[in-house]
Amino acid sequence: MRAVQVTEFGGPEVLTPVELPEPTPDKGQVLIDVDRVGVNYADTHQAENSYLAPSKLPLVPGGEVVGRTQDGRRVVALLNGGGGYAEKAVAEEVMAFEVPEGVDDLNALSMLVQGATAWILLRKNAHLEPGESVVVHAAAGGVGSIAVQLAKVWGAGRVIATASSEEKRELALQLGADVAVDSRAENMTETLLQANGGKRIDVVLDMVGGTTTDQSIAALAPFGRLAFYGMAGRQQPKPVELRNLLGHSTTVTGMWLPHVFRLPGNVFGTALTELFTLIQDGKLRAIAGGEYALADARAAHEALRSRGTVGKLLLDPRK
Repeated sequence: MRAVQVTEFGGPEVLTPVELPEPTPDKGQVLIDVDRVGVNYADTHQAENSYLAPSKLPLVPGGEVVGRTQDGRRVVALLNGGGGYAEKAVAEEVMAFEVPEGVDDLNALSMLVQGATAWILLRKNAHLEPGESVVVHAAAGGVGSIAVQLAKVWGAGRVIATASSEEKRELALQLGADVAVDSRAENMTETLLQANGGKRIDVVLDMVGGTTTDQSIAALAPFGRLAFYGMAGRQQPKPVELRNLLGHSTTVTGMWLPHVFRLPGNVFGTALTELFTLIQDGKLRAIAGGEYALADARAAHEALRSRGTVGKLLLDPRK
């Protein structure tokens, strides 16, 4: 089968199209004929071995696919350790979720990681309450574009989007943001306060890192929460001092999606079911960020790392 493999760690240049044997499912696993592959920031970290879970060589990147099982079911699946950048992939049966009618490949893949991430950030990390102000950094991206919509559906009082271009800010406004500001602002703290009518911020969703994180924490209201779920800027924020959290009654919380599966109950399944229902009801939609042939995975990573993309990027292994 055709696949994309990494044999040495590095940037997009290490993604190499190859021919590999088809994978064989073990007991409790399912073989999927892949129709589309989702591309995530986590894949770029996996390729350079900077992800939270260490990578092992050689590897086929990719943690999410949508396609057909051998018995004809259409599923979207999370993959343990990669393997998605290929014509066929193996997933644990419990990690393969049937896709309901009216949910296309783009929306199915967008909800699996980005949608579930946005759902968990707002529900479990930030505990969003109606009327609260919400800042969504990288609001035109995969998670951000969904988080803007969910925040509005769930009654946020004011949704403030940040993005790096006029086009991205306009998209955030179309998705329901009340105001959109330039993510390159020199003083993000002051920019966010102005965007919120001079009031401090209740909730911030941040996957940028660096000074964006530092200045967003400084903008939090008493009992405000910053949920940190990535570091696309590849820059570490300053260490958080507990006495400052105490002094301002603020919370900084982190989220890594695999930990959700350690929670009691089927939290992930609950999130996915609600997200699919919102799509079917026309209250939520994924944003297409571009579709690439499998052999062009390098170009997809380059586009993602440049932070010039919007929405969800896909690979088509049939091309």
